[in-house]
Amino acid sequence: MHRLTQFLLALTAVALLAPGLANAMTADKEVARIVSFGGSCAKCELSGRKLSGAHFLGANFAGAALVGSDLRDARFLGSNFAGADLSRAYLDDSEILGANFSRANLSNARMRSAEAKGVNFAGADLTQLDASDMEAQGSNFASARLTSATFRDAELQGANFNKVDAQGADFRDAALDGAVFTGGRFDRASFRDASLDAANLVGGVFSGADFSGASLSRASIQGVDLSRARGLDQDQLDEACADAATRVPSGLNVRSCGRRYAIPAPPAPPAPSAAPRHLVSKD
Repeated sequence: MHRLTQFLLALTAVALLAPGLANAMTADKEVARIVSFGGSCAKCELSGRKLSGAHFLGANFAGAALVGSDLRDARFLGSNFAGADLSRAYLDDSEILGANFSRANLSNARMRSAEAKGVNFAGADLTQLDASDMEAQGSNFASARLTSATFRDAELQGANFNKVDAQGADFRDAALDGAVFTGGRFDRASFRDASLDAANLVGGVFSGADFSGASLSRASIQGVDLSRARGLDQDQLDEACADAATRVPSGLNVRSCGRRYAIPAPPAPPAPSAAPRHLVSKD
């Protein structure tokens, strides 16, 4: 509470010096005209606030509480939300670029049609997150919890899903080309009609996963146990890169790509941007 008071005092002071920058937060939890957040508001309590269209520019909101907050159309540019609680928050159509959401709680949140390229979600709780139509190319989900999360029609090329728990997750029609699934659990996940070209599935668990109609061209499945996966056919496996240790459903065969295709290593997580301590207005 002390931190939030300090933040509001600073915001009010800037508003007095620059009329029209922002209005103070009202008692009914509505933020009427706040345009941009900067500086530091670590561990702030902002749950239930109406922050649709807000801009977070190089801001530090590590550990902040925004449970159930309305953040639709918000912009998160180079900001730090590590460990923040955004459970049940609405982030539809938001723009999240170069931001740090590591270990954040986004369970039961919505990020439909959000743009989250190069974002660090490592270790985050994304249980039952609805991220349909999200654009998250190159983002880092390593060790995140994605149980029953929805990524239908999402753009996730080159994303890092190393050691995630994505049991029951929905990746239908998603673009996962070049994505890394090493060491992750994808039991009962759906990859129906998804594109997994050149993806790395080595070390992943796919018991009961549905690959009906999925593209696996040059996908690395060396040593992967797909014997209990569903929807696989011979045409798909003929395009993938397997080895003698790969297991597939009865009646299907695999082939080796030899050394033509190297197994990609998981990409390093993006470094969070430093947070400047200032407030920025928008024309």
